[in-house]
Amino acid sequence: MTLITLAHGSRHPDAARTVEELTAAAGALLGVPARAAYLDLAEPDLPAAAQQAPRAVVVPLLFTRAYHARHDVPAAARAARESGARLAVAEPLGLGPDVEEVVVRAVGADAEPGAHLVFYSVGSSRPGANAEVAALCARVARRAGRGHSVVFATGKGRGVGVAGLDEAARRHRRLHLVPLFVAPGLLLDRALDALPTIAARRGAVVGASAPLGERLAPLVTARYRAAQEAGVRERRAA
Repeated sequence: MTLITLAHGSRHPDAARTVEELTAAAGALLGVPARAAYLDLAEPDLPAAAQQAPRAVVVPLLFTRAYHARHDVPAAARAARESGARLAVAEPLGLGPDVEEVVVRAVGADAEPGAHLVFYSVGSSRPGANAEVAALCARVARRAGRGHSVVFATGKGRGVGVAGLDEAARRHRRLHLVPLFVAPGLLLDRALDALPTIAARRGAVVGASAPLGERLAPLVTARYRAAQEAGVRERRAA
């Protein structure tokens, strides 16, 4: 069965390329055809992708079980199935131990010794979603033996977006930005573009990791295989 990754989508010029590279890497690990689809802001959407791959496992490239995972993904799958596609929808990437491991490795490979970690995530209006992200970040920082802050790109109150990055730089002289993003995005670009100014104003040394991208390929393959196995169990039970 074909692998279809389902990303949020972005107007960023490099976002689709990164998603497609991740998708191709996961497909190569699985030894199956692979294609990318998007919920918004990019093409193809899931029904269009499923026309080219009517028997597929869909892996949502989402970290939290917020609005997109709870509403947009099921709606896209229903629309594709109404056109005759046979889709198994896998669990999203989530915020579990395997995602934690990927982020720990990214920190170990990218962050300068002694740098305070600043985790940067989109943010969610769903109660509890931001707390789940913060818990993941705390686990990663504890394993890395570093201090950390969590900044959300969207939301209300102090410490959101560029203001949150500036506050972290006010308190710490060596920072490393850890984006909890699958691919580049305009929200992340705002943060990255602001870092040189923030560093100069605060006298801080600031580094940054790239979005997780192909580092997530083994997780995509694991979600695919788990969905396949669940489908086999259901057919046997029937």
